[in-house]
Amino acid sequence: MRRNDRARSAPRPIGTDSGDLDVSVEQRGSSGSLDSLRDRLDQVVARHAAVGDRLATGAGLASDERRNLSKEYSDLSGIVAAIQDWKKARAEIDALAAMLDNPSEDAEVKAMAEEELESLRGRLPALETAIRIGLLPRDEADERNAILEVRAGTGGEEAALFAAALFRMYQRYAEARRWTFEVMEISESDKGGYKEAVAIISGSGVFARLKFESGVHRVQRVPETEAQGRIHTSAATVAVLPEAEEVDVD
Repeated sequence: MRRNDRARSAPRPIGTDSGDLDVSVEQRGSSGSLDSLRDRLDQVVARHAAVGDRLATGAGLASDERRNLSKEYSDLSGIVAAIQDWKKARAEIDALAAMLDNPSEDAEVKAMAEEELESLRGRLPALETAIRIGLLPRDEADERNAILEVRAGTGGEEAALFAAALFRMYQRYAEARRWTFEVMEISESDKGGYKEAVAIISGSGVFARLKFESGVHRVQRVPETEAQGRIHTSAATVAVLPEAEEVDVD
């Protein structure tokens, strides 16, 4: 859908290609994916607020009930934050799109609005992904600690160096989230790479965060071991398993 004649005659923002502006408000403002889930998102936000109120005014709650409500509140907090950020971004996108359609708006202001609009639109996919993941049914193992195994695949010494880089990346990620990263085993290669490395990562929601990392990871780059500057493809396998729960055996 194109703009009406009045909108097309509006001044063009400075430094913006004219073709970029010949787009409808609906096209510029639409995320196109979560609108059908708005009722469900509102229910999630309402439940989060209700649980928070119950905890705040819940004198006389049994310890088990308080613990369960606290866990539910914590579990919902992440997706609620993503929903709120998504709604805020959508509202700002709609406001900026309306500003760009206003023929009386200053051209320089429109240029800044177009730049901000593109930035907001770039944030939407990550927010929508976080929301969709948050809506997935919870895995019973999500709250468990995780066993991380990284093994070098095809690529020889370069694959071992890549495996070591992956392992250190997960270690830094764990530290950033204030998880405990306990190295259990490392088998080093001749040049300091890792043929195999195993760690136990402990903390809140570790397995839920890392379980989708399992699989084959590949990299294309000029290896440190390459003297002629050729690009090599190397691979490493990552396995993330929930730590087994302790079971009493008679």
